[in-house]
Amino acid sequence: MTLPDLRDVFLCHAWDDRQGIAKQLHDLLVVAGVKVWFSEKDVQLGQPLMRAIDKGLANSRIGLVLVTPALIARLPNEGVAEKELSALLAGNQLVPIVHNTTYAALRNVSPLLASRTGLDTAEDSMEVVAAKIAELVAV
Repeated sequence: MTLPDLRDVFLCHAWDDRQGIAKQLHDLLVVAGVKVWFSEKDVQLGQPLMRAIDKGLANSRIGLVLVTPALIARLPNEGVAEKELSALLAGNQLVPIVHNTTYAALRNVSPLLASRTGLDTAEDSMEVVAAKIAELVAV
């Protein structure tokens, strides 16, 4: 029997952010020693996307949601990020990271996510955000 590939965090992000700010956050977390499930590196060519995401969600301790203008625009369309968010909201550990938007804007599309305590890159640099997440998963 193969053991599951356990991760500290599952990084939920908008498709549009995958090569920009989401990759930056992923890379900073990895440097900080955090084991991250990130679709850009964990979904192999030819693999069913939703099944890969399902396994990633099941094998991650904490969900991170990178809240950007792109994510806020996509959530009402009920795409992949919305499905990930639905699963993450059912869990205990979920941390929103607001970047280039506000909690007020998030509240308009997801009051439940906006109600979770999180981080904001208007207050902390992405490097500080990654360090705080690394501290959280070290506990």
